[in-house]
Amino acid sequence: MQTILTGFYTLQSYEKSDTGSFTAHITLNKDHEIFKGHFPGNPVTPGVCMMQIVKELSEEFSGCRLFLQSASNVKFMAIINPFETPDLKLQLDMDESASTIKVKNTTSFGETIALKMSVTYNKLTS
Repeated sequence: MQTILTGFYTLQSYEKSDTGSFTAHITLNKDHEIFKGHFPGNPVTPGVCMMQIVKELSEEFSGCRLFLQSASNVKFMAIINPFETPDLKLQLDMDESASTIKVKNTTSFGETIALKMSVTYNKLTS
């Protein structure tokens, strides 16, 4: 799968549960160019980048190219500073149909929940 966020994060490991959900462990690259502008001296992981990571992991785990159809209940609950908390855990509960994939995501570091959202992706053909 193609990634927009080249070099932004590394997928360290993932597990698939019996119910079909995935738990992924990633590490953010604190030296990535994005953090030099967002924000100088006080790096914060952009919310749109976190949403893109969820999309890219959903593509990786489903084996499908995806296009965002809708997002609901998007809640950014904590700031992710790549110098302080670069290691993140993403829980992806995926429900797949013939043309869509619905994903419920919770992203956390330690015991802190940083992001919760529900998204629906259309599967792209070709």
